[in-house]
Amino acid sequence: MEVKEGHKKVDLSSFNNDWYSPGAGVLKRTIWYFVNVLFFMNPLNPVNGLKVWLLRKFGATVGTGVVVKPGVNIKYPWYLSIGNHVWLGEDVWIDNLTQVVLEDHVTISQGAMLLTGSHNYKTTNFDLQVGKITLVEGTWVGAKATVCPGVTCGSHSVLAVGSVATKNLQPYTIYQGNPAVPKRARNIE
Repeated sequence: MEVKEGHKKVDLSSFNNDWYSPGAGVLKRTIWYFVNVLFFMNPLNPVNGLKVWLLRKFGATVGTGVVVKPGVNIKYPWYLSIGNHVWLGEDVWIDNLTQVVLEDHVTISQGAMLLTGSHNYKTTNFDLQVGKITLVEGTWVGAKATVCPGVTCGSHSVLAVGSVATKNLQPYTIYQGNPAVPKRARNIE
């Protein structure tokens, strides 16, 4: 790769994220990997009760009335807290390198992503950065939308289809775009 004058070449040989802990040992992470592939990501498994049971067995807190549709991908269930009456649509990806909290009556639509990790592009080490995500009661994340690290979606906020939340969302507000900006109030009848 050619480096233009005035630009530094990135040297990833000094990349060191020893401070980060995935929260479980290699054996537990390996077993979860296969359970996730066979029972969650597998579109041929529609058995919701089994998925909820498995999440609890691997350390997730899961309320009642939770629906986990086929194709859902969860990185680490021990970093996941799900309230009551939460809906995870087809192909939702929860890439939770740290805590993700889904309060009661949260809906995450098809293909949406919750990403708790990123990298610091300003350092030559490309350091890992993680941030907790919280979806407060009544939040709706639309299809193919993305919630970035460290974001809290306020009560009954909406992140519209294909939008990207890079900052906190205010309660009862509908956000749209990349980056998501407030478009109008969410009035619940």
